[in-house]
Amino acid sequence: MSAKADPNITAVKDKPSRWVARARGLKRIAMWHGFSKILPLYLVTEFPKSGGTWYSQMLAECLDLPFARNNNPPKFESCVMHGVFLHSPRFSNVTVSMRDGRDIMVSSYYHFLFHNNVNLPHGVEEKRQLLQFKDYDDIETNLPRFIEYMFTDFAKSWSFRCTWAGFVDSWINRGALIVKYEELLADAEGTMNRAVETLTGRPVDPQRLSQIIAAYSFENLTGRKPGQTQSGNFIRKGIAGDWKNHFNQAAREAFNEYAGQQLIDLGYETSTDWVHQPATSPDQTSKAETACQ
Repeated sequence: MSAKADPNITAVKDKPSRWVARARGLKRIAMWHGFSKILPLYLVTEFPKSGGTWYSQMLAECLDLPFARNNNPPKFESCVMHGVFLHSPRFSNVTVSMRDGRDIMVSSYYHFLFHNNVNLPHGVEEKRQLLQFKDYDDIETNLPRFIEYMFTDFAKSWSFRCTWAGFVDSWINRGALIVKYEELLADAEGTMNRAVETLTGRPVDPQRLSQIIAAYSFENLTGRKPGQTQSGNFIRKGIAGDWKNHFNQAAREAFNEYAGQQLIDLGYETSTDWVHQPATSPDQTSKAETACQ
């Protein structure tokens, strides 16, 4: 098992056109809604940049099934499927990958506004044309406007059709299996074992699980330490709490306006006090980072 050898992780050599991507998306929608129980499919839904790809890769290895990654045409077979879907009673074997929405804003900024080895070039250009920032490297200045975009115009796009707050509201208290990105960072083996047992009723062999976690560690996938970035790589930084490095006061207030309650509902905050508190460096709050997207 070699995660580095997976071309879906290191590069996307065949980036589909807009129309091919949409056709594949329609097939995925049909499979999600009609065949998850029959084949069976193991469904992983997330708001973009929540760690769902990382979790899906490890889940597929644990279940010894193919991973039907988003940018590849899905086959009609039992597999792990990954996408952005709101709650539906038609879904079976579903996991919801959740992440602190503030970190999602930072990760999304770099993913949607800069070319990398996974995203589609026309998508980056469309978003840049819409936002028209003077200096895209100046994330601190741009982030309040980008947060507004993520909770307004982004939610109207064909591909996603929801905000982070709407995604959380759709899935919370639905009885679905929720796996938090931060839990995977802190205890990947324990979190994955709990997930597989919930989905299948069977634990994962401890030795095999340890090998899977090691294969999909941040260092093994990227050759970098968590926190080190590389321009143009989908797997960007590998830490939780990076929002503290980029949110100014305007960004805090903007995010709280759109999704402050959802942070509380998911347990990331207990009140809105964080909006006016000084940030703590993420290096002081998370020492167990292993991998991420």
